[in-house]
Amino acid sequence: MTSTSTSTTTPAELLRSFARTRASLDGDEVTYWWTGNVYSWAPDEPYQLLFGLEGLNVARLVQDPEAGPDAYRLLTREAAFYLDPASGEILETWQDLPVVHIWNDPANQKWRPFPIPTTDLGGQVCFSLEIPLAYPSPLPVAEYPVHSAGDTYKALELFQFFADRADLDGFAPSVPATMSWTRMSPWLPWMARGQRPGGLTFHCRGRKLGSYTEVPERTRAYIAGHHPEFAHAPERWSEPNETSWTYFRKLDPPKQTPSQPAEE
Repeated sequence: MTSTSTSTTTPAELLRSFARTRASLDGDEVTYWWTGNVYSWAPDEPYQLLFGLEGLNVARLVQDPEAGPDAYRLLTREAAFYLDPASGEILETWQDLPVVHIWNDPANQKWRPFPIPTTDLGGQVCFSLEIPLAYPSPLPVAEYPVHSAGDTYKALELFQFFADRADLDGFAPSVPATMSWTRMSPWLPWMARGQRPGGLTFHCRGRKLGSYTEVPERTRAYIAGHHPEFAHAPERWSEPNETSWTYFRKLDPPKQTPSQPAEE
């Protein structure tokens, strides 16, 4: 059964409860950490476990000055790392290809009151976000024939956030929470599979940490050695958001041809 916690809950009140679950109303930094696996699927091929995955998101919630007191901006950076499924070690290569980990800076969101789907689980409330995506790919096939699955990026992002009802009935600006995340996506650009049919399924679960220091030491060390800014949320709003596809384009810009002017 899907419902809000009470019949009188308004979209603004519901968003406030979700904001306390996903972040913190007082603007403190909040770290979510998750772990899981990445599977491949393709016609006439068995499902295959390709990678483990470990990731984190560091967020700061602020009022949206352009949209009033019931609207927010979520300022975040997120990083995630592909792991050897047997050893759990962070991969640097896969099938002789360099692995490009997830370094999304920023990964911001604007929130307005809306009827967030919730499910009553007795002592818990589950907030569900189901996000189908389809937009022009940052990696058109003509420019990236080896790295692009198509001219349209299509994916399905499925999030669930779980909080105890007793905590939500209180007044703390942030409440403990756990989460799950599933994504169906094309092949990653660095996998160099071109337009081969098939793609990937990410299946992860995690929780809101007490602080960034609770992230596993190995992962914090990797971030400190590569992109230390990912230990903190952004200080101010910026756009557009980074994705694995836009980040790959930055690492490997399209080759200039005599008839093609350089990008500014």
